Amino acid sequence: MPEYRRNRVPGGTYFFTVNLLHRRSDLLVARIDALREAVRRVRAVRPFHVDAWTVLPEHMHCVWTLPPGDADFSGRWRAIKMAFSKAIAGGEERSVVMARRAERGVWQRRYWEHTIRDDRDYAAHMDYTHFNPVKHGLVAQPADWPYSSFRRCVGLGMYPQGWRGEGAGPTEAGERR
Repeated sequence: MPEYRRNRVPGGTYFFTVNLLHRRSDLLVARIDALREAVRRVRAVRPFHVDAWTVLPEHMHCVWTLPPGDADFSGRWRAIKMAFSKAIAGGEERSVVMARRAERGVWQRRYWEHTIRDDRDYAAHMDYTHFNPVKHGLVAQPADWPYSSFRRCVGLGMYPQGWRGEGAGPTEAGERR
């Protein structure tokens, strides 16, 4: 079995992509309340700053900054996934291996993690996170997606009103319009 190495930077900022096991599901938006509660509970015990978060039907992207001296994002993800899984009804399809291990068939086992290197990298991953519902054809502009931190970021002055609105062509990663 391959050994996965994670880059752990105490107090670092990270980009994540986390997927449901079944990629045709809408469970994350259908049960957004359970996901929000799972994140709230984990943050109460193991704090982290949410720089950006967009939840799509079957996957999510987010940017987190961990507290100084803390690099344990994997423990936080494990706790979020577990709390969400416990909050929803069972009965999903599971492989023989999952059943033997008493695992739920909700999440893909692994997730994508990227350590943010600098301001340009941060901007590119913030933009990617917020533009993803448009990329997947769910809405015409980022502000239209209800399960995103985009409007909060506009309110904080991180994005101008109408950023990447209808008719906006592709830009280089991290470039603001």
